[in-house]
Formats: sequence, structure tokens, C-alpha cells
Amino acid sequence: MKNITMHVPTRIYFGKGQIENLASSIKAYGNKVLFVYGGGSIKKTGLYDTVVEILNNNGIEFWELAGVTPNPKITTVREGVGICREHGIEVVLAVGGGSVFDCSKAIAASVSYAGDPWDLVIKKGKVVSVLPVIVVSTLAATGSEMDTSAVISNLETNEKLGLGHADMRPRAAILDPEYTMTVPKQFKAAGVVDIMSHVMEYYFNNYDTAGFQDRVGEAMLINTIEYGKKAYDDPNDYDAHANLLYTSVWALTGLIGKGFPNQWTVHFLEQEISGYYNTTHGAGLAILIPQWFRYSVQFDSTLPKFVDYGVNVWKIDPKGKTDREIAMLSIEATEDYFKSINMPSRLVELNENITDEYFEEMADHIMSTVDNAALENCFVPLNRENILEMLRMCL
Repeated sequence: MKNITMHVPTRIYFGKGQIENLASSIKAYGNKVLFVYGGGSIKKTGLYDTVVEILNNNGIEFWELAGVTPNPKITTVREGVGICREHGIEVVLAVGGGSVFDCSKAIAASVSYAGDPWDLVIKKGKVVSVLPVIVVSTLAATGSEMDTSAVISNLETNEKLGLGHADMRPRAAILDPEYTMTVPKQFKAAGVVDIMSHVMEYYFNNYDTAGFQDRVGEAMLINTIEYGKKAYDDPNDYDAHANLLYTSVWALTGLIGKGFPNQWTVHFLEQEISGYYNTTHGAGLAILIPQWFRYSVQFDSTLPKFVDYGVNVWKIDPKGKTDREIAMLSIEATEDYFKSINMPSRLVELNENITDEYFEEMADHIMSTVDNAALENCFVPLNRENILEMLRMCL
């Protein structure tokens, strides 16, 4: 195992009624707030009114940025930056899911940068400083509450790329499972897949010296599989939603991704799909993960990890089975689980217009934007040819 340095300073308020800590969390950093949220679901549930009442009762000035969409757009980031500069915003408050959080982080990182925010995403510029970000979560999915990155889309260039900085990690996060219970089933299911994908991207690696990380990752997957289905089936099951939300937070802190090189194969691929077609991230992952597995299992070097995954996570009895048989059963179990929560298994289910028309452009884009070391550190090293093969397997 390689050396590890880890610092996760986000203050977590987890459980019922934790919204009572919102005002003090904000006022620790300032009194002028940009209040960022999505398409209006928080107004339907009453959370919007709760937040506004807290802000007003505590003398906190705020300006709103509404309408953040899935796969948050650079145009929205630019709008938020403009509001921040005009009103001297001191804190960015994000209420919603991962898209709202990512948009808010990108805004917070762009206010002090003199150029266009997209420069920071494409590494043409550097983050100078970051406004404090406070988040209130309404979805168990990305785990963006405690991580340092954001993913932003540019519809003009069909790009969906990541931006990261240590100071983009939220200063405080309000995590009340009750806020996640009213989420529509299809988004809840997509969130379940997203959580699993984050663990899988760390877990499926070529190093056998990270036993702690692997065992914790397996526990996260087992927990997500069990409670994800329960939360999907029963919107009133508080404990299922609580377990799912808490797992989502820890899946992306880096806890299980430290001590060995790793890269995120499936996210490289999915970001191309949703960058071109503006599809739901978790749904795209549900299609790509089984096909990534099927491609990877061709190589004998991957079999030990698939055996661990099958036996330890899916409880496949190894007696009388070859390693390859266990591996294939684990892939089938994964795909069957995704189907059980009504996730798609083919790209055409996301968008009937998806063909292989842009696959070569997607492959070229990955090859030009991801450095060679990252490509080599993937579970199965990526190249243009196998990127194309995996994408075509998803049609």
C-alpha cells in the first residue's frame, strides 16, 4: 500500500431535524448567501419554505439561483458567478442533489477567477480561491457532500468534464434522510447505481495490497444493494433511506480510494454519453457497468477481483465453480439487480436516437483529455479501440 494523506473537514449533521444547524453553519462564514436549487421539487416538499424561513429569521441576506438541471450547465455557473459578484456573496448554499452541489461548487470556485468559468474546467486557468459552500442534501447518490470535485456540461461543445480543488469540499452538510424519501423512484434508483459505481471504480483495481479498502468497499456495496432496493420499494422506510444516504456520503470521500493508483473507467465513458445526449448519469452507469465488466473479465488478471466481488458481495457459493464461472455469475447478479430497480440495460432505452454515430468522437475526446498515466491505471488500461468496443457493447 502506498502512503496516504487524507483530510476531510466537512462538518456532517446527519439525521432528523438537523436543518436546525443551517443558520449557524452559514453565519460561521458570512451573511450574504447565494441560494442554489433545482427545478422546484424543494418547493413541493416544503423544504424551500423551511430554508427561507431560517434565512429570514436569522437576518441572512440571500439571492436565489433556481433551475439547476441534471448534468449542470456552464451557462448556469456563469449566471451564478454574476450574481455573486454583483451582490458580494460570501457563502454559497446548495439545496438539492449532486447536480445542484456540483453547480454550486463550480460557482464558488469561479467567482475570484477573472476569466470564463469554463477555463477552470478545461484546465486553461487555475482556481484562485473558493467561496464557502454549505449543502442540504435531498438525494442519496453522488456523495458530493464531502468531496472536492464538480462535473459540468457544456452543450456548445458536447463536453462533460470535471473540476476539482481541495477548497471545493463543502464546509458543512445537512443530511436528513427524510428529505430523500419523497424523491421519485427513477431518480432514487439512479442514485443507487451512482453510489455503487463510486465504490466499484475504487474497488476494481489491479492492486492486492489494499485489504482494508476492499473490505470496506464490499460492505458499502452490500449495504447499498440491500437498502437501495428497500428504499426503492418503500418510500416510507426511514432506516433504508438513512443507510443509503450515509453510504453515499462515505463512498466518495476517498476513504476506500487511497493507498493505490486508480482511475474511473465507467465515468470516463458515461460522461461522454451524457455530454452528447444529456441523459441521466445513474441510468447511463447502469448500462455501462455490466458491459465494462464483460469486457474486463476477458483478461485472466481481472478474475481474482471478480471472484472476491462475487463471493463476498453477492454471496455466490464458489464450491464446484471455476473462477470464470463465479465472475460471470457476479456480472449477471449486478445486471439483474439494476433491472430490479428498473434501470435500463441498453443505450437505446435512454434515448432512441443513440447510435454509434458519435462514438469515435467520444473515444477521441477521452484520449485527448485524459492523461496517459490515468488511462494506464484503469482496471483494464484504456485505449481508443477498447473504448469503442465497450461503447458498442452498450447499444
